[in-house]
Amino acid sequence: MTIHSEHPFLDPEPDPVRRWRGRLGGAVTLWTAGDETGRAGLTVTSLMVANGEPPRVLGLLDPDSDLADTLVRTGRAVVQLLGWEHRGLADAFAGTAPAPGGPFRTGEFESTPWGPRLLGADTWAGVALESTAEVGWSSLVTCTLERVEVGEADVPLVHRRGRYSRGE
Repeated sequence: MTIHSEHPFLDPEPDPVRRWRGRLGGAVTLWTAGDETGRAGLTVTSLMVANGEPPRVLGLLDPDSDLADTLVRTGRAVVQLLGWEHRGLADAFAGTAPAPGGPFRTGEFESTPWGPRLLGADTWAGVALESTAEVGWSSLVTCTLERVEVGEADVPLVHRRGRYSRGE
């Protein structure tokens, strides 16, 4: 066995736009969707919340991801705020770390009307898909917030410049 010193997923020709976006940083969320016919999840940091009647969450998803397909199929999802203890799970759902048996085996989930919810993620929202639009290489999804749960002492997992930190 050979252990390499370089990161196995490092892009040999880094994208300057992606590097710029990485310097902005953001709270790490896990979007999950699905039902008894199948479920999917994706780690997302490109999102924003728009208050109003109804309030909405807008997210940029990989249009080729299983999550994008499952969200369109079911019309619903769970958006959960991840904490420091979830960094391995975040990498598994991002596809940057191995997840034998699939990323849903990296945590404990319960079924909700919006899809699977990560137990232990105290701040989460149940959302309904309102629209999708192509934006650059991403799919902009606009979802209405149907249920919002805010945890007591959540310290969000933050991703900036390719590294995780505590959002304290």
